[in-house]
Amino acid sequence: MKVSLLTLGCKVNQAESSQMAAELEANGCNVVDLDGDPDLCIINTCSVTSKSDYQSRQLIRRAAKTGSKVIVTGCYSELNEEAVRSMSEVAMVVANNKKEFITNMLYNVTSCKDLKLTQDARSRHFVKVQDGCDNACSYCVIPIARGSSRSREINEVIDQINSIEEFYNEVVITGIHLGSYGYSIIPKVSLTILLRTILLKTNVKRIRLSSLEINEIDDELMELIQEERVCKHLHIPLQSGDNKILGMMCRRYNISQFKDNMLSIVRKLPGISIGSDIIAGFPGECEIEFENTKQFIEDAPISYIHVFPFSPRRGTKAYEMTPRVNDYVKKERCEILRSLGRRKKHEYMNRQVGKILDLLIEEIKKDGTCIGTTGNYLRARACVEKPRLKDVVYVRIAGIIDDTLIGHPIEPS
Repeated sequence: MKVSLLTLGCKVNQAESSQMAAELEANGCNVVDLDGDPDLCIINTCSVTSKSDYQSRQLIRRAAKTGSKVIVTGCYSELNEEAVRSMSEVAMVVANNKKEFITNMLYNVTSCKDLKLTQDARSRHFVKVQDGCDNACSYCVIPIARGSSRSREINEVIDQINSIEEFYNEVVITGIHLGSYGYSIIPKVSLTILLRTILLKTNVKRIRLSSLEINEIDDELMELIQEERVCKHLHIPLQSGDNKILGMMCRRYNISQFKDNMLSIVRKLPGISIGSDIIAGFPGECEIEFENTKQFIEDAPISYIHVFPFSPRRGTKAYEMTPRVNDYVKKERCEILRSLGRRKKHEYMNRQVGKILDLLIEEIKKDGTCIGTTGNYLRARACVEKPRLKDVVYVRIAGIIDDTLIGHPIEPS
């Protein structure tokens, strides 16, 4: 049977889809693209914004046009189950907490415990170690869709990483609320313990952490990030640079705390890439609150930002908040922040010239030029002798063309 797996949204969704692909292949399926005439399409949806909802619906309809059966899972179908079930194209809706059993449903497989993961087209492997969230940010619907925080046992994570080392040189450790890893395990463990164990018991060349909250990055974790195998890159959501808005968002820090902690990270990890998320046009965001956000980003050691217009999600506290910012103003503020983000990223890229960076090869051109991602999360290209996809090579950065670093290969010291 030919199966197409279509994924929207976060790195957790990507990790779940990778696991499903491996299980399907282990049971004799051929995982194909949507244009590969699939017999079955599994769509892992997202609902973080209204745009994500729209994209999920469109993907369901695109899949149906292939004539295949369509199974829908993920946050959009979790929050809109009745509407998704009513779509004539959909054969089955699978709840988020049953997603990992889709292969069992199809094949009546009793256990995938000893599954050997196989190679897929991506250059890095996403490892989901945690799901759900116990926070209650006023704008976020994901705790409703994903449930309370729960974590995988450390030995399961280690086994998964060891099973894919022959195929991948980078793993991304991901979760809905990654910083809460281990809180649900008895006896309680932590992300720091997990990362230390990965460093001790696996040989994967690069380890990348996905999104973490600013108050979850302590000195012990920063010491581990200094290890050569850990990518010098953190994604730390800010959401707003104004204390009033942060309070309305129910975020667990103020601007002073965020700034102090960020400066501490940069002092201990000079040159680290720090990305962030910003929501523009949150209810009550007047010009002064927006200017506070813009100024904070301007001054902060942030290397890139992802900007989202506020999207009211039914069932959240912010859904009822007023006054709403009109769509035109939200769009205008998003573009101002994105322009600022592009400048911040370019400034960070300029600071890489002359430095030696590790480059994961993700694409090889016919002329031998290799393109990939550096440990500090920048796109780079270099001409490498006898290149192989997914290899990690070291390059000295000589310049920038458009949005890409230009490097020359060197031997690692």
